[in-house]
Parts: sequence; C-alpha cells; structure tokens
Amino acid sequence: MDNLSLPSRLAVLATLAVFALLAFMTLESRGNWGFVLPFRGIKALALVTFATSVALSTMVFQTLTANRILTPSIMGFDALYILIQTSLVFTIGGVGYASIDPVMKFTVESVFMTAAALALFGMVLRGVHDIGRMVLTGLILGVLFRSISSLINRLIDPSEFSIIQQASFASFNAVNVELTWITFVLTAACFVWLMSIHKRLDIMALGRDAAKGLGVDYERETKKLLAVIALLVSSSTALIGPVYFYGLLVAALSHKLIGTWRHQYLLPASCIIGAGLLIASQTLFERVLSLQTSVAVVIEAIGGITFLLLLFTRKTR
Repeated sequence: MDNLSLPSRLAVLATLAVFALLAFMTLESRGNWGFVLPFRGIKALALVTFATSVALSTMVFQTLTANRILTPSIMGFDALYILIQTSLVFTIGGVGYASIDPVMKFTVESVFMTAAALALFGMVLRGVHDIGRMVLTGLILGVLFRSISSLINRLIDPSEFSIIQQASFASFNAVNVELTWITFVLTAACFVWLMSIHKRLDIMALGRDAAKGLGVDYERETKKLLAVIALLVSSSTALIGPVYFYGLLVAALSHKLIGTWRHQYLLPASCIIGAGLLIASQTLFERVLSLQTSVAVVIEAIGGITFLLLLFTRKTR
C-alpha cells in the first residue's frame, strides 16, 4: 500500500472490512433470512461500535500524551469495571444482580467510570509530559482495584463466583440490543465531533507549546477530549466488557498502514481497521473454529505482543 494515496488506502481498508462484514452475515446462514439477518446484524453493529469506540479513544489519547504505547485501557479502568461487578454481586447477591435493568446498570457503570476516568486523566492537565506519574498512578489504582476484588471474591458465596467470572471477561457473543443502540449513538456522535476538529487535533499533536503558539486554547480543548475519551472507554467497557490491548493493536496497525499523523485519515482508518479485524476474527472463530476458543483471548495475546514490541523498540513519536 506504500504506492497508494491516503484516500486510496482508506478505500482499500474499507473494502476489506465490507468483505469481512458480508462473510460474517452470510457464511453458514441456514434457515430463515428474516431471522438470520436481524440477529447477526445487531451483533455486527455491536462489534463495529465497540471497535470504533476503542479505536477513537486510543488514537486521541495517544495524541494528547504524545506516546504510542499508552492506551486508556491499560490505565486501570478494566480493574475498576471488575470491581463494580464484584461489589454489585457481593451487596445484592447473584439473583439481584441478574434482575438489574440492563439500561440502568449500563448508565450507572458509564457515569461512574467516566467520572473516574476524568479524575485520572485530569493529571494530564498538570503536565502533558509527566507521563510517568500518570502511568504509575493508573497501574497502582489497577492493582488496588484488583486486590479489593480478590478480597471480595473470598467473601462471597462460591455459587455466585461464576457470575463474577463471566462478567470479568469481554463477551462478543451475547449483546443487548438496547445497550448496543445507545452505545452506537454515543460513539457516532463522538466520531462526528472528532472529525470536525481533525485539524485542531493535528495542531495539538505538536505539543502544548506549539499548539498555544498557533492559537489553540490547549487546556480547554484537552478537557473536552478527555471527556470524550472517558465516555468512549466507559460505554464500550460497559457494553462488551474489559479489553486490555486491543486499542494498542489497532493503533499500531493504523500508523503502519496509513503512515501519517493527519487525523483526517488516521481516525477513520483506525475505526475501519478495528471493526474489520474484530468482525473477521469473530467470523473465523464462529464459522470455522466453532467457538473452540475466545476471540478476546487471542486478540489480547496479539495486542500484548504488540505492546512489548513497541516498548522494546521504542517506536514512539
């Protein structure tokens, strides 16, 4: 793809993603199409929404932190999500947990995690280049949340432990229709807004001093972007579950295949790559491997290897 222009690269990636979507919708589709298409369609929408949300939050977060090995997902929010699920099961029991209205649960989780994300990401405002403190704080909070979850796990009824285990891993097989549409609307609105300010993102990628010199109100724009990142992270995690390194994998592939820091192309490319990769993986595991393993496990393994490669080769901006 090195000889192709940026719009042509986007077109090629979009074509491949469409082929993956068609394969997901049609392969081994036996029975009534009136049932198969809506059933697979809402699942495909959930996959695309989740991948887009993760891709956007990762790309914008890396722009603000000026570092290609950082993602919002490795800052402790997966552990916070698990702690929320564990606390709910511990306080109201497994029956009460199962009877919670999904929309209300989704709303509470999203609001709580958004507030926590803003509290942590706010450290960026006290020094964009103080990456070490922010990463260390996120990792320490992650260890704290996991320790509390582990303690609660020892106190709950053993029969309810399986409920927590199920909620602790991302699930791409069972999706809620209402939650999918809510997350889709939120993600689409964030995407439209981010694309409308893509030139401003290009300027902010130059750093605080350069952005201020070019007339950008850096602090105010950073607050807005952090709020969008927090919303995307919280809603996608509440919809599917915690995923650690998928955003890093998508971001690395986007930079490699697009080869530019122009957000006009980088943002849509990351969404297309993320959606296409996730749908193709789900198609492979559902239609070919008959769900012999989990897509999330394989993607996380590849994403973890990508993180190590980026870390040891120091391929940062």
